[in-house]
Amino acid sequence: MTASVAGIVDLRSDTVTTPTVEMRRAMADAEVGDDAYGEDPTVRRLESLAAGLLGKEAALYVPSGTMANQLALRVLGRPGTEVLCAARSHVYRYEHAAAAGNARVQLRPLPDARGTLDAGDVAHAAAGPGHHLPEISAVFVENTHMPASGRPWRLSELHPVTTVARAHGLAVHCDGARIWNAAIALGVSPRELAAGTDTIMFCLSKGLSAPVGSVLCGTRRVIAEARVERSRLGGGMRQAGVIAAAGVVALETMVERLADDHARARELADALAELFPGSVDPDAIETNIVCARADALPADLLDQLVADGVRAGTIDVDTVRFVTHRDVDDAGIARAIDALRRIAAPS
Repeated sequence: MTASVAGIVDLRSDTVTTPTVEMRRAMADAEVGDDAYGEDPTVRRLESLAAGLLGKEAALYVPSGTMANQLALRVLGRPGTEVLCAARSHVYRYEHAAAAGNARVQLRPLPDARGTLDAGDVAHAAAGPGHHLPEISAVFVENTHMPASGRPWRLSELHPVTTVARAHGLAVHCDGARIWNAAIALGVSPRELAAGTDTIMFCLSKGLSAPVGSVLCGTRRVIAEARVERSRLGGGMRQAGVIAAAGVVALETMVERLADDHARARELADALAELFPGSVDPDAIETNIVCARADALPADLLDQLVADGVRAGTIDVDTVRFVTHRDVDDAGIARAIDALRRIAAPS
């Protein structure tokens, strides 16, 4: 499949993916019930499938990844405490400061220059309450770490952080919006990447191409609490099997193909590095996200790309982002690279 609406190569995000024919068929044929009563069989199937794949006892289908993260804050964080997270994490930067209103916690950002948290930094922060600093209730990690060009956490990086958190009595949540990308890139199971966490969420509506929804996984007790909090946030759904059916298809058919997106992202990164030296380190591109330094690119790059039928975006004032996905094939990447070449060497 080629890119997108009206012939546009859309690299702004993998959220722009469209459902497959199989997903549309499954949605049309879905058996449904009232999910707020726990009676939608297709939602139950999706939740059971997700929990099993992540090695957790239970799961909860929610409208968005942001809601999943906010639910985790409400059930793992304690009001009046701090939650540790990465300085560039989604929960800290891209959820409209929702933690303060939804969970009454204070997010405390830790350095994440390498795209991960350091166990030593977590331990140092955890010692703070013994020196008149706020109590800490939880640690949030993000895998893949989007602003670090979608860098996946290695097991050797995750285990020290979760071990330190456990030693200090801190709960652990993983914002695994793109955990399937991490698993494919590293050649490990998502269950291994979820080990040591109390909760983990992932998005169905990014690289997996489903139209709506994310899933929060954890223990039965925690998910039962999250179900109540979902209702408080207005996230209770009725005949949600219509959209959950696409999520089942996504998990069953769309994971392995993420490797194609990773290869195309690397191809794009190689071109950017060649055309705009210093903009990208291609060796840092392991999944489907390419974050480029804005100061190494033309100031009007995005406008020039749009004029050539290519869309990209920004995540902050310093970073231009390109994201590959199912709806951009080899021809779409070639078209984007051609557009970059014309911009780099105007006639």
